[in-house]
Amino acid sequence: MKGLILKIDCPDQHGIVAKIASYVADYAGNLVEFSQFTDSSDEKFLARVEIDTTKLSVDISEFIAGFSTLGKSLNASWKFREQPYKMRTAILVTKTDHCLNEILWRTKLGEIPIEITSIIGNRDVCQPIAEKAGIPFHHIDMDGDKKAAGFEQIRDLLVEQKVELTVLARFMQILPDWFCKQFSGNIINIHHSFLPAFIGANPYRQAYERGVKFIGATCHYVTADLDAGPIIEQEVKRVQHFHSAADLMRLGRDSERDAIARGIRYHVNDRTIIHGNRAIVFPD
Repeated sequence: MKGLILKIDCPDQHGIVAKIASYVADYAGNLVEFSQFTDSSDEKFLARVEIDTTKLSVDISEFIAGFSTLGKSLNASWKFREQPYKMRTAILVTKTDHCLNEILWRTKLGEIPIEITSIIGNRDVCQPIAEKAGIPFHHIDMDGDKKAAGFEQIRDLLVEQKVELTVLARFMQILPDWFCKQFSGNIINIHHSFLPAFIGANPYRQAYERGVKFIGATCHYVTADLDAGPIIEQEVKRVQHFHSAADLMRLGRDSERDAIARGIRYHVNDRTIIHGNRAIVFPD
């Protein structure tokens, strides 16, 4: 459907919804979805608005430009995105391939509207998968003292390819602060357990030894604070007493695939708004 998605946040005040709806109606737009949330702790209004523009009485560019008068009157921050749209996305990997394969599969099915510009790995294990999918693969050596230069190479690739979203699909490297800041709000990671629990090495062994009853995965935005960025999605699987540590790893992989797929879908469909250290998510 030809349309627009508007994301907006502003101080909470009387009549916001009516004013936005009235603006859309004045130009013969049709509201398809209006998802909103008011955070009472800081009196902030946040919303995602989907607009059918097939019968719009003005050009889309004029409609977008004209909204600035209303937006400024609300003291708002806002962003429009035209639909349909495919977000230019790079996938970073190391050795593990289950999340990569999940993303490729769902992209092929049309469930995730992204254009994968390249797959970048600090190991070449996933190169055959990229070649089979017809996607360029870049092997960046990051061993030893090559790590800093490696991240600069990755940065250059992302800029050159005009990448809008970077997905860490089990990319086992800690991103430097400058990298996180340069691409703030546009890097998604999958963490192989519930955050903040079981951080570090062998999380499934830790979970097994603690006798957990649920195993999970966390999809979150990346910030300079390791594994502490706004959480987009989490997935959970029940653990039975007879499950081994290997079973927990299997359940964890299932959780990771589901969580990262939904997290990407929410982001590229503009269903997330970063609000402090939280991600407000309007699920589909």
